[in-house]
Amino acid sequence: MTERVVLKLGGSVITDKSGGCTIDHARLREIAEVLAAHREIALVLVHGAGSCGHPEARRYRVDEGLGRDNLPGVYHTHAAVSRLNAAVVEALREAGIEAIGIHPLCLALAEDGRLVSFETRQIAGMADHGIVPVLHGDVVMDTLRGSCIVSGDQVVARLAFALGSRRVGLATDVAGVLRGGSVIPRIDREILESLDVGGSAKTDVTGGMRGKIAELLILADAGIDSEIFHVSQIGRFLDGTDHGGTVITRKE
Repeated sequence: MTERVVLKLGGSVITDKSGGCTIDHARLREIAEVLAAHREIALVLVHGAGSCGHPEARRYRVDEGLGRDNLPGVYHTHAAVSRLNAAVVEALREAGIEAIGIHPLCLALAEDGRLVSFETRQIAGMADHGIVPVLHGDVVMDTLRGSCIVSGDQVVARLAFALGSRRVGLATDVAGVLRGGSVIPRIDREILESLDVGGSAKTDVTGGMRGKIAELLILADAGIDSEIFHVSQIGRFLDGTDHGGTVITRKE
């Protein structure tokens, strides 16, 4: 079986996170060209919401649960992230990649903010046949809250487990996890305790870098390393060469 690779594009990479669902189509075209040069890889792509979804989720408080006053938030949040997903898929297809959008709202269920059900067999089948499934952070139904936001990072971790992936990459707008302006090459749970890793300075209902590392450490506990690197290094990640980023791993 061809190795399945899970790659996430950070929301800040493909949108202007200050708001307005401003999609960076030029960046998407650049990324698509890089991915098109690596068609031999069974790729599963995930992207963050950026400015397409976070403002709506915050405005309607969909992460706090559902009531009569915020029911429209499920639609408006999902519609925003779906617009971004459509733009990502379009850029990939224009580059010759057989991509298709997959919405977590339609196949996932959460309990108190954590995924408890997420059908992935069709995603594995697509990747194995050369189709690139494109998933994203999304609003999903929650058995306790009514609804919640599931981050792209949580989706990445769930996919890596389910698909048996040993290569997981997160392309961001920074070179890796930084300390004093320098990239930390390796993080495990013990190292994390000594770090001051904050959340995003912009609107983000999913926890920023701290939330990202927390999700990836769950993977690391299971023996699955992940890598955080600058978006310009996607090609190097896919080639398996040094990208100068951060590896999230379990303690040796």
